[in-house]
Amino acid sequence: MAARSWLWGRRAGGSGGAGGVQPFQAIPRDGRDRWLNLYRIWRSDGFQDFHRHMEGSFQRLGPIYRERVGAYDCVNVLLPRDAAQLFRAEGPFPRRMGIEAWRAHRRLRNHKCGLFLLNGQAWRSDRLALNPAVLSPAGVRKFLPLLDAVAGDFVAAMRHRVQQSPGRALTLDPHPLLFRFTLEASTHALYGERLGLAAGAGRGGARRFLGAVQAMLRTTLPLLFLRAPLLRRLRAPLWREHLRAWDVIFQHADGSIQRLCGAVGRGGAGGRGGIMAELLLGGRLPLDSVKANVTEFTAGGVDTTAMPLLFTLFELGRNPGVQRALREELRAAGVGAPPAQPPAPPGPPLPDVLGALPLLRAAIKETLRLYPVGITVQRYPATDVVLHNYHVPAGVALYAMGRSPEVFPNPERYDPSRWLGKEDTSFKALAFGFGARQCIGRRLAEAEMMLFLAHVLRNFTIEAVSTEDIRTVFRFILMPEKSPLLTFRPLD
Repeated sequence: MAARSWLWGRRAGGSGGAGGVQPFQAIPRDGRDRWLNLYRIWRSDGFQDFHRHMEGSFQRLGPIYRERVGAYDCVNVLLPRDAAQLFRAEGPFPRRMGIEAWRAHRRLRNHKCGLFLLNGQAWRSDRLALNPAVLSPAGVRKFLPLLDAVAGDFVAAMRHRVQQSPGRALTLDPHPLLFRFTLEASTHALYGERLGLAAGAGRGGARRFLGAVQAMLRTTLPLLFLRAPLLRRLRAPLWREHLRAWDVIFQHADGSIQRLCGAVGRGGAGGRGGIMAELLLGGRLPLDSVKANVTEFTAGGVDTTAMPLLFTLFELGRNPGVQRALREELRAAGVGAPPAQPPAPPGPPLPDVLGALPLLRAAIKETLRLYPVGITVQRYPATDVVLHNYHVPAGVALYAMGRSPEVFPNPERYDPSRWLGKEDTSFKALAFGFGARQCIGRRLAEAEMMLFLAHVLRNFTIEAVSTEDIRTVFRFILMPEKSPLLTFRPLD
């Protein structure tokens, strides 16, 4: 699977340049007719193999090629230096590809757009208001205890299940458990409330929300390449399912928002912590903007964290040497095996613990190299650029799947240590994007994954039932076609 970047853009005319620079139209193409390309992909259900389609295109056409699919012209690029050049050309208001189906839902339901769908000054205003609560070190310190409490509860419930299992070994598909964990953790961090999912599926609303997130992601990809007027006229079951899924997501988020707003209105956050309480009490964003952004966080904080955790557990299960090294790192950081009898003595402050775990952080980065959540990170350069001696106009828009031997030695090997050496890794780890438009939930997701894995590693050994490579499918995010089975055994 090749390392790759996607440049997305609406159709733009190219022009020749001096000094032998080739025009935009000379970029090698994959397919000639945009709508025929879309039809072929749609009919063959090829969306889920789009990452493999890109791999083949790079092998046939080289490190830059143009792909026209439906409503978009795409220039796909391969190397980190291309990402660096785009970063320098993105301007003061970095712009990403819009998802018209999501915007159409917001217009139909009269909802305001959040950060993910905004561009220009509106994006910048919201971003500056959100950064202190979500990305700053002070903001991160406030939600770390909330995430750690959820991680500890889930692993305690797992430990109870393992102790009750025959042979004190539990083999399971961890996907449902990780879904519940990420929903519980993100809800606690965002709203300061618990859903009670550690012990099981929880109340019906939580199950309904998880199903809606899955449906929203599944239906987004086929709708991604359609023009806005066509979307508005579309009455197909796929479009109706997409709208219903977003409606359930907004209803779920609105219930939590209303409960928290009521508590704030009664004179405080009712003893709750959480990011939304910080935003409401800080007063830097109007209420409708707070609601729009927190709803996007709610929808985007489940699958996008559960999948990297699933892939990381699988890789640790088939790489016991890495697993042992991580456990040694935890012990050195003062968070070794739990005590035989609770309560546990107080440990080091959580920011200090996470700062002392570079190998664990590198393990997550290595997972995201091999199994990135999304296979695109889009940018529209604010000025014309020349890539591989081709002229690319301003307004054309990137991602990297890091399995290219041109970029990474032994690219198929799971090797977290590759991120800890002195080699320059700039623009090689793009799972969270780059620059001012990097993922707003990055710190939340990283902390959530690190804390959960730390609790798991200090309690269990992990074994993969099968060490064969996982076949992945692209359903707007990258996921396993079939979830791996893992066996957990208590360390004691």
